[in-house]
Amino acid sequence: MRIIAKKILRVFWEGHPDSEQQLKAWYQETSKAEWTSPNKIKVEYPSASFLVDNRVVFNIKGNHYRLIVKINYDYQMIWIRFIGTHAEYDKINAKTI
Repeated sequence: MRIIAKKILRVFWEGHPDSEQQLKAWYQETSKAEWTSPNKIKVEYPSASFLVDNRVVFNIKGNHYRLIVKINYDYQMIWIRFIGTHAEYDKINAKTI
């Protein structure tokens, strides 16, 4: 998978250093993945939530942080749409961000 906007993750972990290792691990694992459907993601990330428009919510650091991405399975691309605390996540519309 090709991940667009790694800088968003980097900026986030600079402000939340306790998330750095898990975000780096997620990035590394996802970069090597070849996901063709939500079922493939569920195998690796059982706690992932699937929303409309191919959006996926990943729990980072034991659900302290939420990462929302949009996936194009045909082109093997992922766009980072949001990374934030659980409280920040509760204030957004995950289906449209």
